Amino acid sequence: MTAAVLTSHAPKQLSLKTLHKVPLPAGRPRVWYESHNRRLKAMRLAIALLDTGVYRPEQAPDRTIRTVAALIGVHPPSETTCRMVRALIYDGR
Repeated sequence: MTAAVLTSHAPKQLSLKTLHKVPLPAGRPRVWYESHNRRLKAMRLAIALLDTGVYRPEQAPDRTIRTVAALIGVHPPSETTCRMVRALIYDGR
């Protein structure tokens, strides 16, 4: 009976809408823009990995991260970005 209740009230799958893009502030050093974009890319990859069932850093070698990047249409990440992705999915244990 509980299973029937859970399946009948299952949440609808959310659609992924693009957010309104705001231009980055002008006048910052180039390094700031590079690190900002790297962090955004790492966040996108970490979310995609979590959606595919990768919940621990040791489950995400560079090869897996790069495969997910290809699946979601992101350029292959560097080793630094891969390290950032693993840091984002670190569970604190």
